Amino acid sequence: MKTKLTEMLGIERPIVQGGMHYVGFAEMAAAVSNAGGLGIITALTQKTPADLANEIARCKDMTDKPFGVNITFLPSTTPPDYPGIVEAVIKGGVKVVETAGNNPSAVLPALQGAGIKVIHKCTAVRHALKAQAIGCDAVSVDGFECGGHPGEDDVPNFILLPRAADELEIPFISSGGMADGRSLVASLAMGAQGMNMGTRFIATKEAPVHENVKQAIVAASELDTRLVMRPLRNTERVLTNAGVERLLEKEKELGSNIKFEDIIAEVAGVYPKVMVEGEMDAGAWSCGMVAGLIHDIPTVQELMDRIMKEAEDIIAGTLAGMLAGKVPA
Repeated sequence: MKTKLTEMLGIERPIVQGGMHYVGFAEMAAAVSNAGGLGIITALTQKTPADLANEIARCKDMTDKPFGVNITFLPSTTPPDYPGIVEAVIKGGVKVVETAGNNPSAVLPALQGAGIKVIHKCTAVRHALKAQAIGCDAVSVDGFECGGHPGEDDVPNFILLPRAADELEIPFISSGGMADGRSLVASLAMGAQGMNMGTRFIATKEAPVHENVKQAIVAASELDTRLVMRPLRNTERVLTNAGVERLLEKEKELGSNIKFEDIIAEVAGVYPKVMVEGEMDAGAWSCGMVAGLIHDIPTVQELMDRIMKEAEDIIAGTLAGMLAGKVPA
């Protein structure tokens, strides 16, 4: 399948793996890239730029296909070594960077000067237009369904994607609620050039996370996520657990007086405990509503093959048949 995304990135299938904390290691990225999509290493999971450089090198040992690096720009009193991260990406020969968080304009000249395509993650059309204006090559449009940070507007993808198509000139991909061939066809129908999957890729054989995490996603329904940190205007969609429910009780009790320090036990240092050690009640970790569509733990290759077959069957079979006057079974 060819789209503007596959042509821009040199990939076979218009499917991108989301940059996920303590998931986006070389094993995950290489598996997705080897299956024809675009795998993503998560830069901030690595402790130093040198560690990131090693992770990029490891990924290159596992695949000769294109892969990318996610760089999330966070407001912080002690920010990560972003210049060092960018240098590691450029020296590593990475050809695609997914940026998220704050405006990436400061790093665009260096990245694009090195021939790197930049895809910025956005949760609103106005943010996507800003990314286009500063020169990003593409954007990832995240609907309210997504795991992680959905923004504060609460617009789901059935509205957000067509709105993006109406306004944008650069290519965009869908993100949030994406799981299968139906997701891909729907995304294409609404103007996207491909789709980004996060939670769905965690529930795969190659995902370098504890088996408890994968089983939790399979067991969850679309009703099992919660929105936390809304009072702090840093909303995150997470899978419910004992730690998350404690956090929500604190938000309820403290109301507008809540501070980050009040919930630090439920949000700080949680990912190693959950993703590595399998402590499922440790606290808040990102998970999308798409968990309700995830029922198995295939290999990445099996998942990608299935998605593409489903999409092709819908386009060439069901939809083509309906155009020809046939009632679908």
